[in-house]
Amino acid sequence: ASLASGHHHPSQPTRSSRMNSSVVVTRMHAALRTQLVREFLAEFMSTYVMMVFGLGSVAHMVLGDKKLGSYLGVNLGFGFGVTMGVYVAGDISGAHMNAAVTFTSCALGRMSWKKFPVYVVGQFLGSFMAAATIYSSHSICVSTAAIIRFSGGELTVIGPTATAGIFATYLPDYMTLWRGFLDEVLVTGMLQLCLLAITDKKNPEFQGTQPLVIGVLVVIIGVSLGMNSGYAINPSRDLPPRFFTYLAGWGKQVFRAGDNWWWVPVVAPILGAYLGGIIYLLFIGSNTPRKPEKLEDPAAFEDHRISILPKTSRDPSIISPLTPVSVAPTNRSPAPPVHGSTHVEHF
Repeated sequence: ASLASGHHHPSQPTRSSRMNSSVVVTRMHAALRTQLVREFLAEFMSTYVMMVFGLGSVAHMVLGDKKLGSYLGVNLGFGFGVTMGVYVAGDISGAHMNAAVTFTSCALGRMSWKKFPVYVVGQFLGSFMAAATIYSSHSICVSTAAIIRFSGGELTVIGPTATAGIFATYLPDYMTLWRGFLDEVLVTGMLQLCLLAITDKKNPEFQGTQPLVIGVLVVIIGVSLGMNSGYAINPSRDLPPRFFTYLAGWGKQVFRAGDNWWWVPVVAPILGAYLGGIIYLLFIGSNTPRKPEKLEDPAAFEDHRISILPKTSRDPSIISPLTPVSVAPTNRSPAPPVHGSTHVEHF
């Protein structure tokens, strides 16, 4: 009768829509559980966390008085922002949060190149969204429109009321483009070299403390080597927020300032990180004698690890000079047998 009258039974579409919704949710959940998607989301979230804390600390230094922010506060914000990022995603993607680190990982053969765009896109999107978050919290909200108040309503890149430096790095007047390039190469090389040392398996004293020590490393770099170029040391930290400021109203000057400085924090960190990795392998990693692993100890095969570079080991019996330090196991059950290649995650 309901069909004859042109009306459908109300329970029929409801049941059908519930079934369709259930199928969609199931498929979405399955898609989110794939390894590449999880690594993409891990890089997105870890980079977002790091950049929110880092850019927020810069905003406090630029927009507030000396009681609210300082250069040391910026270093602490970025350093321990990195630490929090590692805790967020270190056991999934390794929490690179840095396209230069990801490039070095691939260039040294420790991660597949097919993952490079997945990691970098996740990092760039996380950094871009962090810039949008800091801008919103300091400009759009009426009660906290600090950027507008500080700049007098005009978004400038250089000058006494410049605010673009909250989001990306800009050269000081005493630096030239190529001096800044070399500075970024040096500082990023130091970063990569020290990261490899922190996560090298021959340093058991760092076991379980790598996130904190890595954060301290970033703080040390900032307070000792950060003055000349702003120590971007990370294309994922500099380029996406710079592009955000271009869209948000600062204009093309964000790319033209400092003799077109914008490309240096993209290229120089990649070169510096690669050189730092090579130097560590040549001088330290490849020359360090190692004791063989005790195969009977199942804890040696626990895969809850945090280190600097993702690595694919074709033969578990071969100990690489960059094999990561294992984190204290959560249980003592034997690990499953290894089939084919074993993917070991690193920070």
